[in-house]
Amino acid sequence: MRLQLPSIAAVVTTGLCLSAAPAAAGTQYPHSVRVQKTFFAPKGATTAVFDCETRSFTLADGLPCYGPKAIRSAYGLAGLIKAGFTGAGQTIVIVDAFGSPTALKDLKDFDAAFGLNDPPSFVVQTMPGTPAFDPLDPNHVSWAEEVSLDVQWSHAVAPRANIVLVVSKSNSDEDMLAAVNFALDKKLGDIISMSFGESETFLSDAAGKAMVQAWEKAFRKARNRNITLLASSGDEGASNVADEFGDIFGFRNISYPASSPNVTAVGGTTLQFGLNGHADPAGKYIGETVWNDAPFGLVAASGGGVSTMFERPDYQRHLGKDIRNTLNGARGIPDVAFVGDLIGGVVVKLGFFSPADPNNSNGFFIFGGTSVGAPSWAGIVADINQLANRQLGFLNDRIYRLGRNGIKDDDRARRTRVSLFHDITVGDNTVVGFDPGFNEVTVNGFPAGPDFDLSTGWGTPNLGALMDLIDDLCRDGGDR
Repeated sequence: MRLQLPSIAAVVTTGLCLSAAPAAAGTQYPHSVRVQKTFFAPKGATTAVFDCETRSFTLADGLPCYGPKAIRSAYGLAGLIKAGFTGAGQTIVIVDAFGSPTALKDLKDFDAAFGLNDPPSFVVQTMPGTPAFDPLDPNHVSWAEEVSLDVQWSHAVAPRANIVLVVSKSNSDEDMLAAVNFALDKKLGDIISMSFGESETFLSDAAGKAMVQAWEKAFRKARNRNITLLASSGDEGASNVADEFGDIFGFRNISYPASSPNVTAVGGTTLQFGLNGHADPAGKYIGETVWNDAPFGLVAASGGGVSTMFERPDYQRHLGKDIRNTLNGARGIPDVAFVGDLIGGVVVKLGFFSPADPNNSNGFFIFGGTSVGAPSWAGIVADINQLANRQLGFLNDRIYRLGRNGIKDDDRARRTRVSLFHDITVGDNTVVGFDPGFNEVTVNGFPAGPDFDLSTGWGTPNLGALMDLIDDLCRDGGDR
């Protein structure tokens, strides 16, 4: 069920809807949040396509937002793409439920707005039994929004990668897993993005544990085939949605499949990229904090915490003592992060709303949520796969090694350690909301800190560091 939140801070909540399918055992729901509509910038604007791209970080003139140019620059992707590492030859698989009748047209409109070329190939594989799209069904609409976000932002990050959208016939665990297995069995792609999840709490009984075993069998199959798996970590901070009304559990819990040790979990940040106190596509990276919109009265923050289902994987055994103590032998998420805040979200084109519904007219919208991160990281992996001329496959062993050690420059005169992550050290993912019994609850989150933490993992991509080393190698006569 979609939630129209009360207008606590009008500039934030105008048009805000959580894209959540009914939360229940055995049901996956999308981790995206549609915030509000945005419009083309005035004629003569030299840097922005949309008016929100140059707004103040103080919210004095509305919500700021980011398009592909700003995000590419913020995370060092501009250099990769300029050098020709665009995901060419790679295929990103996006798994979502119900689909969208305008996915291709919305992608083309997004590309036209931002001056991007269409991907070499965009294919939709719809699972048998998928119902016709109903623009008046909130569940269908929430997943169609997810489709647009996933498709457009995986493409924005890896513009020459092929995209395959696999549409599950429903958002039940069984049907979503069937879609993942279809992608694996048909060998549809090299990277699978899953911008959805459900609380581990819903999977704690015998039936839930059996379902998890089935998911894990598929994930091990992907890992053995050198396929990268990415999942968003959730949008309710240290808790998760507990019912169809958007209430949360009053205790710490994390989202599955992000909690799987075989998956790379992506959390969310608040990004500031711009100039002189405002967003600007021609600006610079200013900094990031943990995404948490609690100050605006919203239960909207980076998902993260400690699993109750999985033991600590080997790649997390070398973390700092304090984190290891918090994990107490269990798996912790997220592994990495990406921009996810509603304030400073990304632009997405939607074109499937019913003409009879004047409140949801088609157009470009600002989106937040950890669903921004999963497809964007899928694009990053596609770019780096092309650069490496091989499939990276399972990421976490490499991520944790790089997080600890960075990339070591072999130049003996310098012996530098270069980090491929922006380390997020400010904020936490504490949330305040209501549980299903109408009790106000505070679920204490996990603070950010140096290196790995349970709000943003190792942080967001800093791929400009990678390009700097590549440039050094090229100048010194080495090859890529």
